[in-house]
Amino acid sequence: MNPATFMQQFGPIIIIFAIFYFMIIRPQQKREKDRRNMLSNLKEGDEVITVGGIYGKVLNIKDDVVTLDVGDKIKIKVSRSAIGNVIRKKNGNSAEEER
Repeated sequence: MNPATFMQQFGPIIIIFAIFYFMIIRPQQKREKDRRNMLSNLKEGDEVITVGGIYGKVLNIKDDVVTLDVGDKIKIKVSRSAIGNVIRKKNGNSAEEER
């Protein structure tokens, strides 16, 4: 099989894979990296929202368990992976200002 025939047969498949990589796989990997970074930098005093939509302030972090103050002396414990987004860091900056 000569190189021209090979490129005619497998060229479109290679191009489609490259398009999938740069449009789907690579952005997803970046989002996952950003999420892991956000969860690892989580600190007491940060205001967060869980994936279930609960707003709270981080009171305590122990291993994979995060204790949130959700208001009126109500505290809940959630898994660290249940934190969806940091709204405001302890020092007062919003999560958007830190990017």
